[in-house]
Amino acid sequence: MIAAAGLRTHIWNNNLKSIALLAGFPVLVLAIVFAGALVWSGYGDSQTKTGAYADAMGPALDLTLRAFPFVMIGVAIWFVIAWLGHQAMIDAATGARKVSRTDEPELYNLLENLTISRGMPMPSLRIIETDALNAYASGLSEKKAVITVTRGLMTTLNAQELEAVLAHELSHVINRDVRLLVIAVIFVGIISFTVEIAARGLFHGSLARAGGGRRGRSGNAGVILLVAALIVAVAYGLAIVIRFALSRSREYMADAGAVELTKNPDAMISALEKISGRSEIKSAPEEVRQMFIENKSKASFAGLFATHPPIEKRIEALETYAGGRRRQRETSIPSV
Repeated sequence: MIAAAGLRTHIWNNNLKSIALLAGFPVLVLAIVFAGALVWSGYGDSQTKTGAYADAMGPALDLTLRAFPFVMIGVAIWFVIAWLGHQAMIDAATGARKVSRTDEPELYNLLENLTISRGMPMPSLRIIETDALNAYASGLSEKKAVITVTRGLMTTLNAQELEAVLAHELSHVINRDVRLLVIAVIFVGIISFTVEIAARGLFHGSLARAGGGRRGRSGNAGVILLVAALIVAVAYGLAIVIRFALSRSREYMADAGAVELTKNPDAMISALEKISGRSEIKSAPEEVRQMFIENKSKASFAGLFATHPPIEKRIEALETYAGGRRRQRETSIPSV
């Protein structure tokens, strides 16, 4: 179902996007630092006499250059923390707990059989105690992969459907989707938080300036705030655009990978039908929901910002390209 060349291209694209996101992270941080330095140079630096944009640019660049080593040290520290602690962060965000073969023998055996058939290491297993039907894979490599499912998924799906979902998540690991997702969620996702802090600072700074700024500087000082706000807005926009790096085609690829592993497209279709409309885990942050097998977007613009394709379209793809069939709808027999 998946052409070898197409899969290799998908994996190559994921690796390239991962590198680009990691490289872009310090650039975005420096842009935010420059915006803060620009505001400081315009409002807080007593050496800037006129408050003009041109007068603030030089000191702002100088402050940014002086801050550069500290920014890089901060970025490096965050990378180390994220690299070592990303799974603990994700587990804490979703409430997942680790389980063993003794705890959940059926689930463990299903996953183990799939990994043996694929010749890959056995991932760690985790469960979220919720009635919602969902699952996700995490980890930065096959050796450190983690598969997490909800209790609702385990109790609602039959063995074949559960196996299909596990195969779907394993396909994300094989396709390097997981690494890209973790980088986007944990490594670069901090940008949104940083931008929000910077935006609040700009907002409060503008209020303070409006309330009692220095005389003689109000004429051009507004330009400084405007430029700084524009920089912050662009940085925030780029952080949002990261979602577009998470191509929605990854779900089609993982569905196809599940069919290749299980040879059972009907089970994948049936699992998606049961998951549809019952997948929401309200306690999970939006950034982490991007990793789920289903994340029904409430965004506008005809799903432009959706991180997942509609389940109906995924089922149609399985019917068209994998020969799968939907479950027979139960109909009531009229009494005679």
